[in-house]
Amino acid sequence: MTVQDVQSFIAGAWLAPDSSARDIRDAVTGRVIARAGRAQVDAGALTDHALHVGAPALRAMTFHDRARMLKALALYLQERKQRLYDLSFSTGATQKDHLIDVDGGIGTMLVIASKGRREMPDGHVYLDGEIEQLSRKGSFLGQHVCTPLQGMAVHINAFNFPVWGMLEKLAPTLLAGVPAIVKPATTTCYVTEACVRLMQESGILPNGTLQLVTGGLGDLLDHLGPQDVVSFTGSADTALRLRSTPNLLRNSVRFVAEQDSLNASILGPDARPGTPEFDLFIKEVHREMTIKAGQKCTAIRRIIAPEAQVDAVITAISARLRDTVIGDPRDPATHMGALVSTAQREDVLTKCETLAAEAERVFGDPGSFTVHGADKAKGAFLPPMLFHCSDPDRAARVHDTEAFGPVATIMGYRDLPHAISLANRGAGSLVASVITHDADVAREVVIGAGACHGRVYFNNRDSMAEATGHGSPLPHMVHGGPGRAGGGEELGGVRGVLHYMQRTAVQGSPDILTAITGQWVPGAATAPGPAHPFRRSFEELRIGETLHTAEREVTLQDIEHFAEFTGDTFYAHMDDAAAQRNPFFPGRVAHGYLLLSFAAGLFVDPDEGPVLANTGLDSLRFQKPVSAGDRIKVQLTVKAKTRRTDSYGEVRWHVILRNQNDEPVAEYELLTMNAYASTA
Repeated sequence: MTVQDVQSFIAGAWLAPDSSARDIRDAVTGRVIARAGRAQVDAGALTDHALHVGAPALRAMTFHDRARMLKALALYLQERKQRLYDLSFSTGATQKDHLIDVDGGIGTMLVIASKGRREMPDGHVYLDGEIEQLSRKGSFLGQHVCTPLQGMAVHINAFNFPVWGMLEKLAPTLLAGVPAIVKPATTTCYVTEACVRLMQESGILPNGTLQLVTGGLGDLLDHLGPQDVVSFTGSADTALRLRSTPNLLRNSVRFVAEQDSLNASILGPDARPGTPEFDLFIKEVHREMTIKAGQKCTAIRRIIAPEAQVDAVITAISARLRDTVIGDPRDPATHMGALVSTAQREDVLTKCETLAAEAERVFGDPGSFTVHGADKAKGAFLPPMLFHCSDPDRAARVHDTEAFGPVATIMGYRDLPHAISLANRGAGSLVASVITHDADVAREVVIGAGACHGRVYFNNRDSMAEATGHGSPLPHMVHGGPGRAGGGEELGGVRGVLHYMQRTAVQGSPDILTAITGQWVPGAATAPGPAHPFRRSFEELRIGETLHTAEREVTLQDIEHFAEFTGDTFYAHMDDAAAQRNPFFPGRVAHGYLLLSFAAGLFVDPDEGPVLANTGLDSLRFQKPVSAGDRIKVQLTVKAKTRRTDSYGEVRWHVILRNQNDEPVAEYELLTMNAYASTA
């Protein structure tokens, strides 16, 4: 059998391993299938290529350009994922495991791309929060903005997810506009290398945006500066060693860590045998113990159940584990494959010995189990093992020892505060789950345990058909956790992108902030366009272009007609005496929605043109009541423009209604879809 040389991709060139390379074995057969690593890693070449080739190319793109790039990249991988599946079997992973790693990684990239298009501007500056008025008259304002760090990101990934682990870091990094150097765990780096090759072959990524180091990083961390980021996934011990690198401390290099996690799952006091919640709990625990052979940072390690239900839980979990087929992951009949290596198997067994000092093994004997379709002596196989800790209050190791394999410990709780305290004994985790149909239980857990867990997952009969599972991080939500879990937040939509950007407080006049942000700021200069703005295509409209309308008088007849027509006969519009008793009104006033309708009538151009649709309004505020006899007028200003498809883009208009005294009476932002000149 041919042994693959797993190469590194540095400064645009593929480099083969040298004589110092490590052998990599198939987790199922034990055969050497690859070798990876080089004695010397040219840190200068890596950093120069990232900083002088990759970074400028990415920063020249807008957020939407990068989002489109990510989407194209994900779709390219989607069409070629079988190549990654085929390699991943050698890591001990089943086809079901591939769906989490390969498909999950591609899906994560698609979500981040979508969020980039929907939640970030088609520009180079991300706005963090609203404008802050720093002066009385509004001539001096503040705005928090985020711009890409002018360095690079070093991603140090774990062995268990060679594709997802890379893509979930890579997507927000590239969307931010920062090039990445990926260092996968050597044990499974051959899968990561194949994925990187696909991405490079696609021609979608600008040169220098992605480099790969298989094997050791050499002294790369000693070359990083204050504009760089290290994102690490792995053990707490390794994280501490890397985080303590003198150069990283000296230069305040950002260090994002996702590390050891003693995740817990709580069976709610209402979830008794025979309820849908009890059955769901058993299913979730079994899945988390066996998917990826338990080699997941989010797997359930501690099972916390009411003391009266512990025996029933042990019996039910054991029954499902007994039916779990362990064997060759290529066989569709296999439920759980091998651990990633014999070294990992021995590490899990060592951790089980530690757990055994405080807990009794009630299911799974590593000395006696059956493997189907493979040689148990050659592969890195273990059975799922369930432990029972009868005194979790006095125990310590069950709360701080993570056996990174198909291992979990069950313990009983007296009442809900006790369950919460046990969950928190993990000293910080990525996720805690609660299976309950009692909303009060859920609220109490969040208040008592939320600070100790990055994610709290609830499931019950109402959500079980669509819930994604205890151990499934979603790119929309934070993936990370406090304390032992590392304190990082790798995902979480745009939150994950901001790890690779600098937040800056910008202060200045409205015109200055408009120029910086690319969005019109109230108080900045305005100018009329050469024609009615609704007659101008998306490209022709300019930021700050403004229409001032004529006035319209609001009559008592208008108010009464609107009330009769809509059915809105609220007393403030119909009963003068009652309205005067209200501290907000001088007497009968016009409906707010009547004012919006009149405003549209003042600024809308009725004929067919570039405006395709009104898609909504944001930030509506009614500022001053309008009485019969008042006159209103509108100022309509182009605030921002965002391309959406190949034929139209979104225009955000700032709309302000004023009365005859130029006092603001209402303000909002209108959204329209406008055709491009070529399609109008």
